[in-house]
Amino acid sequence: MIKQTKHILLLAVMIGTAISCRKENIIVPPVLTPVTPPEPNAPYVGMYLLNEGNMGSNKASLDYFDYTTGIYKKNIYAEKNPTVVKELGDVGNDIQIYGSKLYAVINVSNKVEVMNVADTKRLGKIDILNCRYITFANGKAYVSSYAGPVKIDGDAPIGFVAEVDTSTLQVTRKVIVGYQPEEMAVVNNKLYVANSGGYRVPNYDRTVSVIDLLTFTETKKIDVAINLDRLKADNEGDLYVTSRGDYRGIPSKLFVIDTKTDAVKKTFDIGASNLCITGDTAYIYGSQFSYNTGKWTISYNMINVKTETLLNTNFITDGTEKSIRMPYGIIVNPATRDFFVTDAKDYVSFGTLYCFDKTGKKKWSAVTGDIPGHMVFVKANK
Repeated sequence: MIKQTKHILLLAVMIGTAISCRKENIIVPPVLTPVTPPEPNAPYVGMYLLNEGNMGSNKASLDYFDYTTGIYKKNIYAEKNPTVVKELGDVGNDIQIYGSKLYAVINVSNKVEVMNVADTKRLGKIDILNCRYITFANGKAYVSSYAGPVKIDGDAPIGFVAEVDTSTLQVTRKVIVGYQPEEMAVVNNKLYVANSGGYRVPNYDRTVSVIDLLTFTETKKIDVAINLDRLKADNEGDLYVTSRGDYRGIPSKLFVIDTKTDAVKKTFDIGASNLCITGDTAYIYGSQFSYNTGKWTISYNMINVKTETLLNTNFITDGTEKSIRMPYGIIVNPATRDFFVTDAKDYVSFGTLYCFDKTGKKKWSAVTGDIPGHMVFVKANK
């Protein structure tokens, strides 16, 4: 009886182990949802969306909207890369395309995932501590880094930008910038970096670093405002930079920098959390939190960047913004002027991607991964 009991226990352990192994090896297939009629001749064949995922949950994920089929594909990375341990990783913070490669910045996992644009198969990774954003110029990638652990600390280290050779995926040079550097843009062979200082609250940074790309040295800092975040270039040689304020007495604002003089030339007193510039128009949304009231203030605005005038216009015109709990990403199709806005909702559940036509009316929506925030279009091969 004792011997039989041991055999039953051993069998149970073996079965349990086998089931556990099977579970670990299961690849969850993408969820495919038809959302709109196919556009086989679309100038942009698709759009990748990087979902951040909740910090510490290892749930960064990748979605894809296929213009040519009209199908939204949720969670595509694992199926294409079944051998990659932990899949994309922890907190997706930026996604961009350069040449034939797709780059996903995975913040807390301290890496940039590099994939083939056509099929998202992994080509390699670039190890960079607490990486934040990526931009490109002259065959190089530039990645901003907090240069330290994820931690609020008055003594948090100063940040840097790493230069990466896009052919070898090797870091070639580094340059020290400000504290907790965020988004970047290249104008006239100068790299501009928004420094936040967010880990050193209340002693925020308030500068934009200017980097000479030839020597890869910081030539100056432009004083702007505290807690800078997003930084976008327009076609006029100007930069639009967002400040998140201090969430108390200093509100969020939007600043314009003239890159010919490297000085601030205009301020817009509007909430500005993120923006996208297409042609002569900047689309801006604000999602401001106040510790004083414990509430969020959501706003939508447009700016004519050619005349540098606020249009006082909500770019969503059909009332759909009332359904968007927490706007978290925006991108505009340069060919059609259709635009996309993501909703992160409560930051712990599936989000929503909304597609609007150029007049601001909703065309369709789709369920995304957790905290959808970063998008990039894929051009058609002509």
